[in-house]
Amino acid sequence: SIRERPAEAEDRAIPGHWEGDLLTGANDTNIVTLVERHSRFTMLVKLARRDSATVVAALAEKIGTLPQELRRSLTWDQGKEMARHKSFTVATDLQVYFCDPRSPWQRGSNENTNGLLRQYFPRTTNFSQVPQAQLDSVALRLNQRPRKTLDFETPADRLHKVLQ
Repeated sequence: SIRERPAEAEDRAIPGHWEGDLLTGANDTNIVTLVERHSRFTMLVKLARRDSATVVAALAEKIGTLPQELRRSLTWDQGKEMARHKSFTVATDLQVYFCDPRSPWQRGSNENTNGLLRQYFPRTTNFSQVPQAQLDSVALRLNQRPRKTLDFETPADRLHKVLQ
């Protein structure tokens, strides 16, 4: 439960706490959206399918590219795509916390980012036709976009500061 998540994740003071979700497009195609709570840094992951095994494997591969200090927790909604969350935690050493049902505000950074992503990927987007390189390009644009909530720093700059 999200109530068991460390307090440091709630106040955004320490980097490495992530929020995740699926962004759905046409023909039940999906991508994973990951947002780091401290910096609002975004990563996007292409999915072949929406089943739990595929989602968990794709997430584990992406999270595995991060330095250890950026792997503290992941907050997800109640979607069945994370049914294998225990195998994800074993593979990544990243604890998964689940939001309360019908409580998207508990992953507010992710919900906001998904709204920004709709500027690039309307609901009619068929994600099976979007290459990972294009997802990376859109994530880069978001990560280089100054944010009022970060005192007009970019997510990339904020994350870079904590990694120095």
